[in-house]
Amino acid sequence: MTYAAKVDTLQVASAAMGKTYKAAVVLPNSYAKSKATFPVMYLLHGAYGHFSDWLKNTPNKKLVHNLADQYNMIIVMPEGETFSFYIDSPVNKESQFETFITQEVIQKVDKTYKTIANRSGRVITGLSMGGHGALYLSARHPELFCAAGSMSGAVDMSTMLNRDSSAQIVKLMQPVFGDKSGNTDLYEQNSVLRMADKLKTNKLPLIIDCGVDDFLIEPNRELHRRLVYNKVDHDYTERPGAHTWDYWENSLPYHVLFFNKILLKNQVTAKK
Repeated sequence: MTYAAKVDTLQVASAAMGKTYKAAVVLPNSYAKSKATFPVMYLLHGAYGHFSDWLKNTPNKKLVHNLADQYNMIIVMPEGETFSFYIDSPVNKESQFETFITQEVIQKVDKTYKTIANRSGRVITGLSMGGHGALYLSARHPELFCAAGSMSGAVDMSTMLNRDSSAQIVKLMQPVFGDKSGNTDLYEQNSVLRMADKLKTNKLPLIIDCGVDDFLIEPNRELHRRLVYNKVDHDYTERPGAHTWDYWENSLPYHVLFFNKILLKNQVTAKK
């Protein structure tokens, strides 16, 4: 069976940052001949990466194409730069990725394609920094998404400063936090771990997983504990694996299956 999904590279002008970034958009095979509107999954990349990571780095290079076809959804992979964490920098106008994703990318995608242009047909997930981004953006903008996920999420940003290369992390985070990029309090304030109450209030369906050999497993377990304590419904899984593309290739289909059930419940799936 040959895949037939089509990949566009969309140019997204950012008024917030004064520049144009790219997003990869995978359209299912059925899109061209259909008059229906389609649900959209936003799929965020990790640190050190760029918008094309999910198309280039999975062992199966057709993974995203096949999922778009199988579930009849548009999959959008926007640029998040190497270390933005998908937040709006308080010090640097050129790093405003919360605004970029929630206002500029979504608006551009909805104007360009036949999308279900409301929260009932829009979901978001990502890996590592993108897992943080998906939970962070959906927690702060529940009016935009009907579900969110995280694979190996960097849900406690201060964990990075405890690593051997913390000096390098401080340098990489300067575009976001400037001179205060070594300040652990700043990381904790923007951490998903601190948003457990917000996640409870929003009542968004969540899917979270992490590999048992991943250096981020403990923060993910702590997030899970806090969500359980807060009685937040969520799907939490630990599987064999580390912080690798083999793990994420295995993980992504579970996320899409989870989202598809919610989209079906919302009666917004496109007909083939």
